[in-house]
Amino acid sequence: MEPEDCCSPPQHHIEHLFGPTRAALPGTALRCAALHRAAPMYPAGMTTPSTAEDATADPDLTAAGVRWDLDTLLEGADTDELLDRAEVIVDELAASRGTIGDLDTAQLAALMARSAELEELLGRIGNYVMLRFSEDTADPERGAAMMAVEERATTMSTKLVFFELEWAELPDERVEELLADPRLDFCAHHLRNLRRYRPHLLSEPEEKLLTEKSVSGAGAWVRLFDELISALTVKLPASLVDRPGEAPVEVPFEAGLSLLQHPDRDARSTAATAVTESLAPGLRTRAFVYNTLLLDKSVDDRLRSYPDWVSSRNLANEATDESVQALIDAVVGRYDIAHRWYSAKAKVLGLERLADYDRMASGADDESSVGWTEARRVVLDAYGSFSPELADVAGRFFEENWIDAPTGDGKRPGAFCAYTVPSHHPYVLLNWTGRSRDVLTLAHELGHGLHAYLARDQGVFHQSTPLTLAETASVFGEAVTNTAMLDAMTDPGDRFSLLAATLEGSIATVFRQVAMNRFEDAAHRNAARSASSPWSASESSGVRPRGGARPCGGAHRGLPHVVELHPALHRLPRLRLRLCLRAAARTVGVRPVPHPGRRLRPRVPGPAACRRVAPTRGTGSDGGLRPHGPRVLGLRARHRGSTTGRDHRGRTPGRPARLTPRGSDRPL
Repeated sequence: MEPEDCCSPPQHHIEHLFGPTRAALPGTALRCAALHRAAPMYPAGMTTPSTAEDATADPDLTAAGVRWDLDTLLEGADTDELLDRAEVIVDELAASRGTIGDLDTAQLAALMARSAELEELLGRIGNYVMLRFSEDTADPERGAAMMAVEERATTMSTKLVFFELEWAELPDERVEELLADPRLDFCAHHLRNLRRYRPHLLSEPEEKLLTEKSVSGAGAWVRLFDELISALTVKLPASLVDRPGEAPVEVPFEAGLSLLQHPDRDARSTAATAVTESLAPGLRTRAFVYNTLLLDKSVDDRLRSYPDWVSSRNLANEATDESVQALIDAVVGRYDIAHRWYSAKAKVLGLERLADYDRMASGADDESSVGWTEARRVVLDAYGSFSPELADVAGRFFEENWIDAPTGDGKRPGAFCAYTVPSHHPYVLLNWTGRSRDVLTLAHELGHGLHAYLARDQGVFHQSTPLTLAETASVFGEAVTNTAMLDAMTDPGDRFSLLAATLEGSIATVFRQVAMNRFEDAAHRNAARSASSPWSASESSGVRPRGGARPCGGAHRGLPHVVELHPALHRLPRLRLRLCLRAAARTVGVRPVPHPGRRLRPRVPGPAACRRVAPTRGTGSDGGLRPHGPRVLGLRARHRGSTTGRDHRGRTPGRPARLTPRGSDRPL
């Protein structure tokens, strides 16, 4: 899987109501938003062609008119009506509070069957508002509708927090006795899964409070990030995007990214510079969002007693920390494979050394466009070469309006598959560019769609898979389509270009994935060091000294400190410290003045006043200043397993509609 190539689908999800709510939009079930190998150095991948906005463009090249039909999700009702029905079911389920330990097999099966009905109902509503929002993230009406559903769904989820806590308290012997009955087969794995998180559960009041706060927590920050990215535009020379005139043309952000695959190096360089410039405004805001999510996850991990930042994700994926680390070590130990390819590619391109904008360069002299009709034929023939049944199901995506393909202003970048619910069919979102790599993206997302459609009989509790299996069908579909395209090509340059793209896709799947993991690992561990020993955090904090800042007593490596107090985050202030003036001190020979007994007591109003910095005795002549940890109530923030290329719970985008064990970060 390639989450770093994935544009995260909408971040709002709801876990199974008999299993906690972490963010609050019900039933949003999405598989990877694959942006196949495009521009990994940027936060979203290659999607829309610049010609998409050109009224003269061939409709077949832009997939104009290929739109999905979402109305079937509501079955003729509106969202408020369906939410009213859901509230009735929630009240019925809530009446079971305090009785879970006394239920026999028949009663538990009936309770879970009713819960499945609720999941289906909320899943339809949640997917409807989420997919409408994906069509135009700039539309305030769509955003308001999604938020309204989130708020009501969160209120419902709060009433059902008790179930997982009571279920976790049952003895193992009693649980196995209940689950041995075939009447519970439709939810047995889900119920066993819930119990794996017993060490990480909090008390019922704490879990309820955190569920209530989820709508305005990390999910809100991720939605802000998504909207900021969707609103980006890039200024490019008119000639580069086939527009008339000489003045620079403002095009969607993804149009600039798509040019990073251009065969001409000057075009790639121009596009890379323009994309970088478009990312500059708002950089501090996006960095603040990232750091806030990083802090939120670290608090959650600490309160839930996870041993490492990645442990929750591994637990959700039903993998051990040791097995994942062994995989990472194996990949890192063979980075030379990727190095060898890029060295070879530099020779093919006639370069001494690749620049960052050369990595995704097409190997062909001129990459021809692919129309939607041709792409449809190629993909269906490829699936049909393996199984006529797969081709028939894939054909329904085209015939019955299950795909939304053309680009548009405000549309979410990238591509993803929404599983929706077992009683309905899945949907696929694309941003069609008319390039050969987009044909593989189509095949990839249809693989997710086929997986979702064929797994409907598993029911709402078991339709999904762990991330360790999630990409099986999609990568398979991509592979058979790649083979079919290669067989149809006769030009050596085109064949080389496709083979190069395939190899680079493998590098993205394996090596760049692990490189992203290593970045995240460094970010989490550096943040942890900063929290425990801010005197050594220095450069990573990004804090610059302000006028009037006073050198703090004590020195680190013979240099003065500058202290800066920043506003509160999550109701607690953060005292951020940075070693500074190092170069200036060395230049002018300034010597620090130690103050061994000096104390710094920031005056912070309200409950944050308990946070203070004081000397730690016996640690050196400089006083060894370190902050005391903040006083934190027994509350948790919602769990995140990642902060890069993933949704607000750290989930890789694109998971099926499921409610997840509280304290987990199981992908939807």
